[in-house]
Amino acid sequence: MAEPLFLKPVFHEKIWGGRRLATDFNYDLPAGTIGECWAISGHPHGPNEIENGEFKGQLLPDVYAKHPEVFGNPKSPVIPLLTKILDAEASLSVQVHPDNAYAEKHEHELGKTECWYIIHADAGAYLTYGHTAKTREELKEMIENHEWGKLFGKKPVKTGDFVYVPSGTIHALNKGIMALETQQSSDTTYRIYDYDRVDKKTGKKRALHLKQSIDVTTVPFKEPQLNSTVEKVGDSVVTTLITQPDSPFFSVYKWEVNGHLTRQHEHGPYTLMSIIDGQGTLTVDGKEYELKKGTHLIIPATVKEWSMDGKMLVIASESVE
Repeated sequence: MAEPLFLKPVFHEKIWGGRRLATDFNYDLPAGTIGECWAISGHPHGPNEIENGEFKGQLLPDVYAKHPEVFGNPKSPVIPLLTKILDAEASLSVQVHPDNAYAEKHEHELGKTECWYIIHADAGAYLTYGHTAKTREELKEMIENHEWGKLFGKKPVKTGDFVYVPSGTIHALNKGIMALETQQSSDTTYRIYDYDRVDKKTGKKRALHLKQSIDVTTVPFKEPQLNSTVEKVGDSVVTTLITQPDSPFFSVYKWEVNGHLTRQHEHGPYTLMSIIDGQGTLTVDGKEYELKKGTHLIIPATVKEWSMDGKMLVIASESVE
């Protein structure tokens, strides 16, 4: 099978979500405040259905389990990456994620290292990112005393920025930001602070996870320094946003397609692709497929080379095994 796998997104309502995924990406959203589009997912909380070809109508994790050759006979028993688009109409909770060892022991799933490509940021938008505590005791004390202004770090962001969030990093997307998130396939989040807001559906505040947060936060915080590279390929631009050794779990690329661009798998056996803007065509094994803003797909291991034509902004990723 030498064809791409196009995926049907799964949408999740969130207390902090909105409707921009409909207006900006033309998605047919369910009712409510939709905060997350699970775009490429094998996770049980939101697996994608394949929309084309031999596996049309099947769920992505089932194909991964039954047809490992499509994914290069991977070692991981689950699809290790998850791609989302997040719409922060309001600020997300301030949170932290565990690493693999802690998550496997306490949550029976992968840890969660992630990164964000900022699709849109309102003027003055910022992330909550990092913290000021020098020791775990100081972290515990500041959390218990609710010294949020003193504890949490702030990072201004603008459209087009890229931010790496290793497990153990205190963080939050704040109001007015839309981001494409590449992450380990995990749904474990430990909330530290949630603005004392009440969930209208339950009439209650959402649970906090202070003990776990103190356990897993990296102390002291040190912002990762990334070594991105930019390459001109004809009239197109290929940016490697992150790869090894900066990230042990994934490589992420930005492809600014302007005319024609040919690619191959670089650091993993298969490639995940999300069209963030523009439109064009994908050619695989002599067959053309339409690409437009909001399309998500996987180029399987059975495809060695593919080309894109048009004008598009693509965020692509590969699992590092």
